[in-house]
Amino acid sequence: MATSVTETERKYEAPSDASLPDLTEITGVASGPEEFDLAATYYDTDDYRLARAGVTLRRRVGGEDEGWHLKLPAGEDSRQEVRVPLGRAAKQPPKDLSSLVRAHTRGSTLTPVAEIHTNRRRWQLTNGNGELLAEVVDDVVTAQTMGSSTTTTSWREIEVELGEDGDRTLLDTVERHLADAGIHPSSSKSKLSQVIGVKRDPIPTVGKKATAGEVVLAYLHEQRAALQNQDPRVRRNEPDAVHQMRVATRRMRSALQAFGTIVDREATRPLTDELKWLATVLGTSRDLEVLRARFENALHTLPPELVLGDVAARLTRHFAPLEAKAHNDSVAALDGKRYLALLNSIDTLLATPPLTTLASGKAKDVLPKLVEKARHRLDVRIKAALATKNSDEPLHEARKAAKRLRYSAEVAEPALGKHAKALRKRAKDVQTLLGEHQDSVVARPVLLTLGRGDENGFTFGLLYGREVELAHKTEAALPALWQKLSKEHL
Repeated sequence: MATSVTETERKYEAPSDASLPDLTEITGVASGPEEFDLAATYYDTDDYRLARAGVTLRRRVGGEDEGWHLKLPAGEDSRQEVRVPLGRAAKQPPKDLSSLVRAHTRGSTLTPVAEIHTNRRRWQLTNGNGELLAEVVDDVVTAQTMGSSTTTTSWREIEVELGEDGDRTLLDTVERHLADAGIHPSSSKSKLSQVIGVKRDPIPTVGKKATAGEVVLAYLHEQRAALQNQDPRVRRNEPDAVHQMRVATRRMRSALQAFGTIVDREATRPLTDELKWLATVLGTSRDLEVLRARFENALHTLPPELVLGDVAARLTRHFAPLEAKAHNDSVAALDGKRYLALLNSIDTLLATPPLTTLASGKAKDVLPKLVEKARHRLDVRIKAALATKNSDEPLHEARKAAKRLRYSAEVAEPALGKHAKALRKRAKDVQTLLGEHQDSVVARPVLLTLGRGDENGFTFGLLYGREVELAHKTEAALPALWQKLSKEHL
């Protein structure tokens, strides 16, 4: 059974003769040191795909948390650690963990790449109530690479990890004390990267002087990383994971469509088709997630006397099996060859991008026209929706156009600055409003089904009426939001 924790820590290089500062000066209480001997075998592909993605997979013996550990990126200074007991898996990682890195390995075998032995001394920093604020460990490390040739190295490092009751301000305070003792941040994010000499692949950054091609490609790199980072979270059915993975696919697809004169549109058409397929697969889970939360939140706003019968239980009976099936279908798709081929296509695109001659132009000269083209697309669709009596489908098309404009402005923001940011925010406002309308359109037939021939029919009828009212309100609010958006120019 896999469990997970989120750890936030910083690593420091420590000269062999450096002394730790007096830790009691930081929080008032520093217990320790406790001493541990740890032995870990690290696994990766032959070309270090996990390490290049900022992921580590190890089998550790010794200490309080021995077992299999998979560490996944989770933001600045933080990683999510998924743990599985040692069990009988002695030579190959358990499937509970190897499946979570499939987006990186893509069928390649995970083999031992390094063995690392650590002699650890640990201090716990607590407050006056005995609550754990942070742990400081002093590690003496001996590491050996594995494979056709081996090298052995040793070093000393300090790690500071936040406890449940600590905060990042404490990390900054500890860092200042360590700096005074000649102990400075490490250039390596993990012990493995230090021994094998492989660091996480950086995501390109761009400024206002970048070319149009550089700006678009940097954005595509970001979305590939987001997609791969959300993959294990979707598999573990974590909250909002499906939504975030779906957003990454849509952002990439929108960028390829809107900037097809920079990254050749004909060359990327097969990829955008596959991105649409993935978004559709994930969409079932996401739609069910949204609807269930929508109905539960609306239910809580009703006076108790208007909630007839156990409506909450009715919602659970309806949604639970559908959500379970949708999750299983999503994971099956992520395990399939089509998804892995999609990931390979993204890698190929970024390695050898089909750039046009326009891509070499300055971003500040090229991008505004293309973003304005997306704005024009939205204007046409909103006008069509407002002119249509039964406007559900036209408003849905307008929502998709608002989303493309939002993501187009988002792509251009590093190069165009505050004007692109303002336009992105206005487009998001329109998208959000029209998203509420579309959610209402999708919700109403489900409420009809839930309320038909049931003791809860009265309550579901009330919820149906609220959805109709909400749809009318969004339609009425659209012209004003559209007018605000029209004032933002690049």
